[in-house]
Amino acid sequence: MLTRASRHLKRLADRARHLRRDTRGLAAVEFAMILPLMAGLFFGTIEVTRGVAINRKMTIVARTLSDLTSQSSNVDDTQLANFLAAATAIMTPYPTTPVEATISQVKIDKTSGAATVRWSKGAHPHTVGDSVTVPDGLKPDPGATSDVYLIWSEVRYLYQPLTEYTMTAINLSDETYTRPRKSLCVTYDDAPC
Repeated sequence: MLTRASRHLKRLADRARHLRRDTRGLAAVEFAMILPLMAGLFFGTIEVTRGVAINRKMTIVARTLSDLTSQSSNVDDTQLANFLAAATAIMTPYPTTPVEATISQVKIDKTSGAATVRWSKGAHPHTVGDSVTVPDGLKPDPGATSDVYLIWSEVRYLYQPLTEYTMTAINLSDETYTRPRKSLCVTYDDAPC
């Protein structure tokens, strides 16, 4: 005859065998375990894709700014404001408020190769005469007969992710140099080169 404790243990063992064979809630448990990982991957992919698209548009903004400015032989505040507005519109459909753009003209001395700012306008303008480091490929060749002028555009953007769970805010930046097309340099408000 089984004791009360033995019957209780037998009943518990029977329930355990029955529970091991029962798979009715298995899919729900697996789904609950996988859902946070899949949601993180989904939103992470969206954020990375959005960040890459914004970074690419920033590059286009920098190129557009230097390209529009280099097509002029003389610019004034109104033209530069229009160039900045046109370039910023490229960021659509992404927010344009974090776009900070600066347009400058850089003079590279033909003998020393030293690069300095001639004029600068925008969100973070440089002081006239500031020293600038330019890529070696843009410096004049030895024996050059004239100084080299470049239009330098800089763009900064604070990328704010849609969800803060997948990534934090990232500072993006890009810059472009373009040679003036219609003249040796682009004058600002008729000031000499």
